[in-house]
Amino acid sequence: MRHGPAVRRRKLGEELRRLRLAAGLTSRDAARLAGWHQSKVSRIETGTSGVRTADVTLLLDAYAVGDRQLRSLLEILAGAADGGGRGWWHGYRGLIPTEYRDFISLESQACAVRTLETSVVPGLLQTPDYALAVTRAALEDLPAATVNSLVEVRLARQSVLRAEQPLELSAVLDEAVLRREVGGRQVMRDQLRGLAETAQLPHVRLQVLPFSVGGYVGLTGPFVIFSFPNISDLDVVVLDHLTSSLYLERKEDLAVYCAAFRTMQARALSPEDSLDLIARIPDQ
Repeated sequence: MRHGPAVRRRKLGEELRRLRLAAGLTSRDAARLAGWHQSKVSRIETGTSGVRTADVTLLLDAYAVGDRQLRSLLEILAGAADGGGRGWWHGYRGLIPTEYRDFISLESQACAVRTLETSVVPGLLQTPDYALAVTRAALEDLPAATVNSLVEVRLARQSVLRAEQPLELSAVLDEAVLRREVGGRQVMRDQLRGLAETAQLPHVRLQVLPFSVGGYVGLTGPFVIFSFPNISDLDVVVLDHLTSSLYLERKEDLAVYCAAFRTMQARALSPEDSLDLIARIPDQ
């Protein structure tokens, strides 16, 4: 288990090494083309040192990588790996910690996300009032202006669901998520309505694990699985804790969490039955 940027550095290095080999170049060749010492190429490929976005761009040019989506992904990951980034979230760098910026950068470049939530609605599906209530409850000592800015960040993340090439989201929610009245009865009514509306999007699959299933493999806590276009080896599991996040990137860990998610999808209500349950809750 490693901190996000360290995971990004190692995986980014592995991919750059693969691209170098595909181009038929040695590390000495790459260093010569980039105007560097060979040791710098080695450090980048092993993930032992940080790499700037400009350095990645230079290597991609040297390797004649023309895939624009792949280039964009690797350049963004370079920013995440060194704590930087060029996305919209860069403007909030004084407000949100490096781990959160790394998480958002992964989310912005992922092609698919699988998420289990056991207590709150996932950030990508929260309404403004619900997001405000959650943030206030979790960070009650912060000034109102800071809380409002954090809510802005959370809502801005939702743009990935309405992009030209939207993120594919598969969410499994414990029934407790739907019945916990965060922010009060009206806020929760609006949130349930918002869930139902977003679930109609063709790239969103929402399922509920009803109380009737009893215990299940995900009871120990929520997690997110990011999957990326072109490079499956970059897939990563993120486990959220109160003060930090853990990133699992070993293939063995990924296999366990992917299998667990499939199991929970199989035990959960179908998307249609899940929407029926969501619609009934406000009247109960």
